Amino acid sequence: MPAWPQRFYDLKRGVGCPFCAQGRPDETPHGIRFHAGELTDAYLSRGGIQRGLSYVVFRDRHVVEPTELEPDETARFWAEVLHAARALESVFQPVKLNYDILGNSVPHLHVHLVPRYADDPRPEWPFPFPEEDPPAFPDDEVRADAERLRVSCGASLDALS
Repeated sequence: MPAWPQRFYDLKRGVGCPFCAQGRPDETPHGIRFHAGELTDAYLSRGGIQRGLSYVVFRDRHVVEPTELEPDETARFWAEVLHAARALESVFQPVKLNYDILGNSVPHLHVHLVPRYADDPRPEWPFPFPEEDPPAFPDDEVRADAERLRVSCGASLDALS
């Protein structure tokens, strides 16, 4: 039976964690930040897997599982995830939004927000991620979508005041 590679255990301890090494950039090779929260950053994926696919990364420190958060952090973390999710719902108007917490390849707490549309390839089942990454969406489209999400995030913050 195959074992988890040592690299995974090192990453789990925070050794060489790419999310920790990034700091809090506006852009990564994988996405464009559309919201910077107190504890998280939300990024719109550049990858051509699904329009609106985003991820929210816990940035306060290295954490692998949500169970490692303190009670007050838990509430704030989920509030920030939901803030990003509301922006996705507003901008992209999916039929459904999936919240995936995986971390099998990068064991650092992050949530994938996966919009599901009317033409979904597998309604009623988990989203079918391809074996190989498809070509990225055109950069100008991703940037325009990220800006629309930024505006939505700001508008929803204003609504909370």
